[in-house]
Amino acid sequence: MSDTDVEQVTGDTVALPDGGTSRATTHDTATGAAAPDEAGAATVAEATVVGPEAGGEADGAADGETDGAAGGGEADGAADGRERPGGESGGLLVREGDIAADYLERLLDIIDFDGDIDLDVENDRAVVAIVGSGLRSLIGPKGETLDALQDLTRLAVTQQTGQRSRLMLDVSGYRQGRRAELVALATETAARVLASGEPARLAAMNPFERKMIHDAISAIDGVHSESEGVEPARRVVVLRDA
Repeated sequence: MSDTDVEQVTGDTVALPDGGTSRATTHDTATGAAAPDEAGAATVAEATVVGPEAGGEADGAADGETDGAAGGGEADGAADGRERPGGESGGLLVREGDIAADYLERLLDIIDFDGDIDLDVENDRAVVAIVGSGLRSLIGPKGETLDALQDLTRLAVTQQTGQRSRLMLDVSGYRQGRRAELVALATETAARVLASGEPARLAAMNPFERKMIHDAISAIDGVHSESEGVEPARRVVVLRDA
């Protein structure tokens, strides 16, 4: 955990740590194009011409946060051998993944990044991951660039399906690693609260991170969690049960 992830709160000091099938999208960088670097992140803004112009969603419900509680279609997917979840909802989620993959492939081509795109369906949402090396600039500090890219991808999906998307985007396993860190933070914080009896307020988090904390706390006896504040300063509070 980095020093910048430690937040002082009244009565407590809480440490905050910095979370299918595969589609290959290899682009030739030997034709004179510059190799991907931090400057590539700036190009992402220009690349949004292939998607909607509107901004992304910010509310926690879209990412499944529970305060105080634990272009390609179906035929394209069938042709490439992807496993299809049953039911109308499963078919929509698979289509969301296909649309997102097409959008991200065009984006990677524009900014001249190499990466494989993995598609899956997990917990009733489409999950899309860009896997490869040299993709750090697509994550950004504290995952901010990744969050923005996820919002743009959701909007591209919504534009074609007409339905709000809860798609989850990951790059190079960032969210998976973050999930493990947040579970460890929740466990440590719960122990502090159980020992002291005092509430612990964590640093501000995005909806994905708050949900990970809520889920982890809900599995621990004797404590529960709530969210307070408004974006972007919304945070989780862990309390001992009465």
